[in-house]
Amino acid sequence: MFKIQYFDNISVLGITQFSKDLYTIGRQISEPDAIILRSKNIFEINLPSNLLAVGRAGVGVNNIPVKRLTSLGIPVFNAPGANSNAVKELVLAALLISSRNICQARDYIRDPNYSDDDLKQKFETSKKLFSGFELQGKTLGVVGLGSIGTNVANSALTLGMKVIGFDPKITVKNTRQLLPGVEKVEKLEKILVDSDAITLHIPLTKETKYFINSSCFNLMKENSILINFARGEVVDNKAVTKALGDNILHSYVCDFPTSELISNEKVIALPHLGASTFEAEENCAHMVVKNVKNFLENGNIQNSVNFPDAILTNAKLFRLAIANRNVPNMVGQISTILANDGYNIEDLLNQSLGTLAYTLVDLNKPLSEEIIDKIKKIDGVLSIRNVGKPLS
Repeated sequence: MFKIQYFDNISVLGITQFSKDLYTIGRQISEPDAIILRSKNIFEINLPSNLLAVGRAGVGVNNIPVKRLTSLGIPVFNAPGANSNAVKELVLAALLISSRNICQARDYIRDPNYSDDDLKQKFETSKKLFSGFELQGKTLGVVGLGSIGTNVANSALTLGMKVIGFDPKITVKNTRQLLPGVEKVEKLEKILVDSDAITLHIPLTKETKYFINSSCFNLMKENSILINFARGEVVDNKAVTKALGDNILHSYVCDFPTSELISNEKVIALPHLGASTFEAEENCAHMVVKNVKNFLENGNIQNSVNFPDAILTNAKLFRLAIANRNVPNMVGQISTILANDGYNIEDLLNQSLGTLAYTLVDLNKPLSEEIIDKIKKIDGVLSIRNVGKPLS
């Protein structure tokens, strides 16, 4: 039996994928083989020695000690693209609400002491205070063309906007999914100079902290819109406040409220609603649980943030899964040990990602603890297991 501990409110659609005949599931499980979570921060918790995998029912993994888990040979799974439609729709809502000053106008007439006559006089005489602008023909800059950014770019194009996108690491798949009218640019400066509105869809890393800063605002058009449903710290809030005061920014819409931001009437700050739809939560849970199950039961890896994709079909009864440093002759050393002990390799897959590699080996007979110990002692092996059988 595999033991699964989960935190947060994971969708039932995901949790029920763990069959009761193979899994024990709960919030208070001790020594779990896998952890499933959403926003729970596990940097400070003691990781059990038998932990095999961590699954994040979402995209960002800032609440997970990925580096430490990688050093232990433990993959971290996420759910890229599962919440992209939810975030895309919220970005479109942000564009419409901010361009038409909807929040400010709504707040202006919210007074329970107003009579109908008061309201009529008020909105007839002051509606010009909240005149906005139309999106058709305006330019939207999309920073980050992953699943979410690509969907946003395509949808904005159908609204009649001009769309330019920046992502030096865009995948071939996402390039093909972009509609022909979306222009890809090579430099961020082009986005900053030409866009009437900019939306951010990049992860938070050391390189992207304060990615949008005072230098960026110096290049932007006056009365631009900035939308951030990525991560709070990819934008420098102090620089945002100054840009709002200087009318470089017409408004800033974000999912990461701070006391500094919510006191500014030009800021629309939401309580992290980006992926908060029933559909997105179900999609994320379904995807991450499916991939964790496939890893535990078959050793296959898909949608891991720290390991390469490695899928070996037609799983045999006797499969060995090995995480190791990506160094020369690793597969050779493993094969030699197996051959010397009378094992025949029926199938083998080795994939690498930077300094890390992952190997699946299908064998002709059951694996002994002795052979596992021999391979475990190879310099550079991070973890090894007999797939389908939780090791004590």
